[in-house]
Amino acid sequence: MTSKDISNGIVRSVLTLAGIALLLFTLYKISPVIVYVLISIVISLIGEPVVNFLKRRLKFRNTLAVITTLVIFIGLIVGFVMMFVPLILTQSKNLSLLDTNSIQNNFNGILQQINTYLSEHNIDILSLMEQSNFTSKLNFNFLPAILNSLIGIISNFGMGVASVAFISFFLLKDKLMFQLLFRKAIPDNHEDKILASIGKINYLLSRYFSGILLQLFIVFLLYFIVLLIFGVKSAFTIAFICAILNIIPYVGPLIGTILAVVLTMMGSIGADFKTEILPTAFYVLIGFTIVQVIDNNISQPIIFSNSIKSHPLEIFIITLISGFLFGITGMILAIPTYTVIKVVAKEFCPENKIVSMLTKDI
Repeated sequence: MTSKDISNGIVRSVLTLAGIALLLFTLYKISPVIVYVLISIVISLIGEPVVNFLKRRLKFRNTLAVITTLVIFIGLIVGFVMMFVPLILTQSKNLSLLDTNSIQNNFNGILQQINTYLSEHNIDILSLMEQSNFTSKLNFNFLPAILNSLIGIISNFGMGVASVAFISFFLLKDKLMFQLLFRKAIPDNHEDKILASIGKINYLLSRYFSGILLQLFIVFLLYFIVLLIFGVKSAFTIAFICAILNIIPYVGPLIGTILAVVLTMMGSIGADFKTEILPTAFYVLIGFTIVQVIDNNISQPIIFSNSIKSHPLEIFIITLISGFLFGITGMILAIPTYTVIKVVAKEFCPENKIVSMLTKDI
């Protein structure tokens, strides 16, 4: 190898790295557009069954069916904002969710009452907490972060909704055209397999995202009923936050239950600890546990097993691995990504024994 070859190799490597860096920088700069496109794809997946229903059962033309579907979606979003956001803001202020110092003080007050209660049973939990410096490690900033992010998204809905609606409209309206363009771009020898994969992915993810929305609504409603039954302050806000946390598989419901118990106790500060705060928190814990039993045995099996054709243990392992590798984001994206991989593997490696076993129901 000559010095010229080495220098050429170095130049190619530098140019390749520069190209990758430029690509990543470009993707970073246009990340809002990418987000709009991804949201539009999800909406098109959720909206496709509605469009098909309007076309087949009500004999709507394609364009009218798409417009009607988007109007329904936008109407639901606007209705949600108009109905619930003022309530969230009001109850958030009552609960001091936007004041982390107040939350910290209330939490410390609850610890004092718990310590007093346990001291009567010769258990000094407060000293153990102080020795471990537990309270200083707690960070309640994620509570206002959740609300502020939601409020921020809602406040910037103007351009976002317009962009997403515009992209979603053409994804639904010109679906056949995009399929034709895509068909021309893919290699002819793999065309059938790729198109079959896309069709299955579209079908499975449409059912999955629709099921997720239904699951979150059911969980929110059950949480809300439980909190109302036991007279918990700011029941709507607590139920809403805990339902949103349910998006995170397995870990989210546990975090939500603990959070609900803590917020229930903090919302009852000033009441008698033995006769009011502790029993109410215990009842909320039982109620949320029952909701999770219902969700785990009814909602999730329907969504996971039926919509994406995967065994619950299979989903649990994939979600756990994704959580270790990529954190919370990985857990949220694990199931859709795994579904895509399974469908592609079934089309391109159907004779593989492991693939055949995992994709037998697809």
